Amino acid sequence: MTAPDLSVVVPVFNEEESVGPLHAALTEALRGTEYELVFVDDGSSDGSQGALEALAASDRGHTRLVQLRRNYGQTAAIAAGIDHASGNVIVLMDADLQNDPADIPAMLAKLEEGFDVVSGWRVKRRDAFLTRTLPSRMANGLISVVTGVPLHDYGCTLKAYRREVLEGFRLYGEMHRFIPAYA
Repeated sequence: MTAPDLSVVVPVFNEEESVGPLHAALTEALRGTEYELVFVDDGSSDGSQGALEALAASDRGHTRLVQLRRNYGQTAAIAAGIDHASGNVIVLMDADLQNDPADIPAMLAKLEEGFDVVSGWRVKRRDAFLTRTLPSRMANGLISVVTGVPLHDYGCTLKAYRREVLEGFRLYGEMHRFIPAYA
C-alpha cells in the first residue's frame, strides 16, 4: 500500500454489528480520495475481531487492522492507530455510527483552508440526557473556559488533524479528548 493522503483511525470495542456498515459508509464518503482505514480492535470480546479481519482481507488496498491483546481503552487504541497510520491527515472517529462518515470531506475542506484541527460535534446524540448529554455539555463548557479552546463537544471523537499536530506527545488516560487543546 502506498502512503495515502488520509488515514481514518477507528478504535473498536465490541462493535461487531457496526463495523460493516461503517466500512461501507467510509468507502462511499472517501471515494476519489487516497485513503486508508485503520481499525484498531481494542480487545473486543464479541465478533468484532472476526468482522474486522474479514473487512481487511476483502479490502487490502484500503483497510488495515491493528489488534490489541486486551482492552486497553479508547485512548490507547487511538494512539496505536495513529502509530500505524501513514496519511498526512489523520481523522479519528468512533465505530458506533454516531458520527457520519459523509462529514469527513467537509472536514478535509476546512483543513485545506489552513486549519490544523477540525472538530466534529454530536448534534443529535443518542445518549440519555441526564446521565450523559447534560454532564458532557457542562464538561465541554468548563474545558473550553479552562483551556481557552472553545469546542462544542470535546467528547466527540470525530476530528481531523494534520499529522504534524499529533506528533511529539504520547497519549494516555482519556487524553485523546484534549488533543485540540494541546494543538
